[in-house]
Amino acid sequence: MACSSDNKGSAKSKKKQTYTCSMHPQIVQEAPGTCPICGMDLVPFDKNNAVSFLTLNESQVALANISTVLVGSGDFAASKSLNGRLVVDPEQTTVISSRMQGRIENLYIKELGRKVERGQPLYRIYSEQLAVLQQEFLLAVAQAKQFPEDERFRQIEKAARQKLLLYSRTPAQLDQLISAQKTDPFVIYPAPSGGVVSELMVTEGQYVAEGGGIMRLEGYDKLWVEADAYPADLASITIGQPVTVIIPGWEEQPQNMTIQFINPSYQAGSQLTQVRGSISNPGNHWQPGLQARISIPHRQPGKSLILPVNAVIREGKGLHVWLETAKGRFEPRMIQAGAETEAMIEVLGGLETGDRVVVTGAYLLNSEFILKKGADPMTGHHHQ
Repeated sequence: MACSSDNKGSAKSKKKQTYTCSMHPQIVQEAPGTCPICGMDLVPFDKNNAVSFLTLNESQVALANISTVLVGSGDFAASKSLNGRLVVDPEQTTVISSRMQGRIENLYIKELGRKVERGQPLYRIYSEQLAVLQQEFLLAVAQAKQFPEDERFRQIEKAARQKLLLYSRTPAQLDQLISAQKTDPFVIYPAPSGGVVSELMVTEGQYVAEGGGIMRLEGYDKLWVEADAYPADLASITIGQPVTVIIPGWEEQPQNMTIQFINPSYQAGSQLTQVRGSISNPGNHWQPGLQARISIPHRQPGKSLILPVNAVIREGKGLHVWLETAKGRFEPRMIQAGAETEAMIEVLGGLETGDRVVVTGAYLLNSEFILKKGADPMTGHHHQ
């Protein structure tokens, strides 16, 4: 009986062999088999190995393409980037509408995208209403001339003249009308401002009502930059704040801009709102619709302990890096991070100047540790 008890104790103390997948180290079992994810054969590992570091020889380091960098301090200016787009400035938009009802006899601009100069003829309209007003004006002029002492006829002439002036007739044209004594029902309307034709609302031969739309002109000398922002972004954005605008394809030409407007409401069904500013666009270099990035600084430049972003491994327990503490010896270290850019991250705790941190190959070391030890490198670790 005593012998049987000793055998049981011996069996309990005997270590059990465990197995894992080299591609998916989260798969752990106590018998050989295949990975349920990728189907590869499981390999044995010693989960009782308590050593918290890895040792690699020179050939293994070269094969894993492991490179390191010394931690140091430097100038660090963090910023966040908002996705945006170039938009037409409404103040640069002119809607051309008909001053009178009539038929579009000639449409001189028939294509979208055509550039128009101020004063350039846009369309010629035939208006019976204009002919009637001209005839009334000629009659009023004749009556006022025939009865120069009658104040009533002078008022009628003045009112008829004013109506024609409201229809874009000039005093010189009215004098010519009096001289010719012949009505002209055609009017050519010039562009009140320059711009690019973005919309045509009529075709040649079409009848339009008074006030009916003819075309839309857009000026691109100045463009709005609108960007989407989440509630968390708004904490570092204020009206009047200077930012930088980068347009993909023109990264070498960053534009300075000031935040001019923050939309107080959110888009329906989303957590997005818009922030806006404007940039100059000499020579119509950019067009509305192009993508843009707004870079918003939210920390003043200063000396900080910094690392390449690629050196940091992000997991549910926090952030950690791998240190080379001796030649070929690598240990994990939990860190506390601050602000970051696309390339660099600020380290607030866990590292000191002069520590040698793995930059390339950090994720491979992480996987190797899990494969060999059967545990997360950061189990039991805390921020220093």
